[in-house]
Amino acid sequence: MKTLVLGASGQLGQCLKKVATQKNINRLYFPDENAANILDKDLLKMLFEEQKPEFVINCAAYTAVDKAEDDVDLCRKINKDGALNIAKLCKVYNATLIHVSTDFVFEGNGHELLREEDEAKPVNVYGLTKLEGEQDVIRTLSKYFILRTSWLYSEYGNNFVKGMLMLSAERDELSIIADQVGTPTYAIDLAETIFHIIESGKTDYGVYHYSNEGVSSWYDFAVGVFDISKTQVKVNPIPTSQYRTRSVRPKFSVMDKTKIKSTFGIEIPYWRDSLVRCINALK
Repeated sequence: MKTLVLGASGQLGQCLKKVATQKNINRLYFPDENAANILDKDLLKMLFEEQKPEFVINCAAYTAVDKAEDDVDLCRKINKDGALNIAKLCKVYNATLIHVSTDFVFEGNGHELLREEDEAKPVNVYGLTKLEGEQDVIRTLSKYFILRTSWLYSEYGNNFVKGMLMLSAERDELSIIADQVGTPTYAIDLAETIFHIIESGKTDYGVYHYSNEGVSSWYDFAVGVFDISKTQVKVNPIPTSQYRTRSVRPKFSVMDKTKIKSTFGIEIPYWRDSLVRCINALK
């Protein structure tokens, strides 16, 4: 299928490019931001007219969670208005949209796995604008897959894994939050799943949850990074109350992946196994 990737220069966009190269997946177009600004309707329309894609993967997003609290307008323009611009053009050109969203659409005050049909109740601007983008996609299109993911990392871009390794080169001791629980997700695994969905030919459109398997706190995640990379640094677990941030985060955002596994017949790797692959790639 001819596929257009928006947000191609970001972390997930680069992972999609890597997987496509490894698997020899053709008919993909990865325009840079100057040719694919999702807020420029005329430019975007020209791109769709030129490419006439059958699938569109939207990786473009405003993801600076703390900064978003003071940059509400831009965050909403990218995460909501940008998603709507893409959805409208997908409808005109009869393209299927794969739209990447987040576990941060949930409040995260429970202790049970979050299902697709559970109430979305964001606790920060980033989560709210991503939910608004989801809602606009659903209202506009019938042919869409919304993929909510969590704690994305890879060998590309800025992320928790690379941040921890950089900090460990500067400090002997780190304090990491231990009472926020979710699941780290290797963006390469998500990229492979996106291509699997496209290649499956299935039309079970809707909202799906995808992260790696297992449960982790940020503290567990950091310890995993240092264990696997054989980095010597002392890690202290601390509560959220001892590390104030501009934005509130969900305390529990572990998602139930039953729907995506049963619909598309995929096996999802355990988070530490994928972390090993990422750290080996970084080396």
